Amino acid sequence: MADRLSVFKTYKLYVGGKFPRSESGRVYEVADSEGNWLANAPLASRKDARDAVVAARKAFGGWSGATAYNRGQILYRVAEMLEGRREQFTAEVAAAEGLPEAQAAAQVDAAVDRWVWYAGWSDKVAQIAGSANPVAGPYFNLSSPEPTGVVAVLAPQESSFLGLVSVLAPAIVTGNTVVAVASERAPLPALSLAEVLATSDLPGGVVNLLSGRTAELGAPLAAHQDVNALDLAGADAELAAQLEAAAADNLKRVRRPAPVDWSADPGTGRLLSFLETKTVWHPMGV
Repeated sequence: MADRLSVFKTYKLYVGGKFPRSESGRVYEVADSEGNWLANAPLASRKDARDAVVAARKAFGGWSGATAYNRGQILYRVAEMLEGRREQFTAEVAAAEGLPEAQAAAQVDAAVDRWVWYAGWSDKVAQIAGSANPVAGPYFNLSSPEPTGVVAVLAPQESSFLGLVSVLAPAIVTGNTVVAVASERAPLPALSLAEVLATSDLPGGVVNLLSGRTAELGAPLAAHQDVNALDLAGADAELAAQLEAAAADNLKRVRRPAPVDWSADPGTGRLLSFLETKTVWHPMGV
């Protein structure tokens, strides 16, 4: 039997539930930890970033208006789909981060577990972020959490898959929509994750994934007037300072970069980072 030709995978962006190439037509070479070529990834442009924000804003109403229980179901479905493609993601993470297979498999297992963990918080976060407030008067005073809106996320650079899931899941489970910039050096696991999201009942536009230069894409997202918040997990100190200054123009909420052990218990910090508090006064019946 004659040897078959290799069928190389074509990686694309994920915007509005579709898989476009970059509008610029650009790509860049992605290599493994030893410098061997793995694939050509789309080199997203500023226009791609703006298109992703439009898609995220369009999806926000439906996603934030869905019941918390429904959002939890969808995140759990993502975990189910990832579990079924465990071998593929293990191979991609091993190649992307130069890890032994056992360590890569542990990273993938932790990412699946993280989707399940955040799915469980979907209908419980209001209990820890909301309250009934005592007031001196004949009123009920109730505070409840609401999503901030469109969140731009710069994914961690070194943890290309577990780190990405750890910043993506807490942002969307509370009703936000996201434009995420994948790890610049190792974007392939993120672009493959898009294929899982597209088949997991997640509405198009809730998550939009871009690959390319972190600084090039971070600048238009930080300055965009329709982006409500920034997670700078994947920015270095110099870039973070520049983007935080740009974000001040429309008072974006900003989560600064900090050293994180992505394999540790995530806690509720990121879950609460992109929530606003709505307080309602209501007359008490007599």
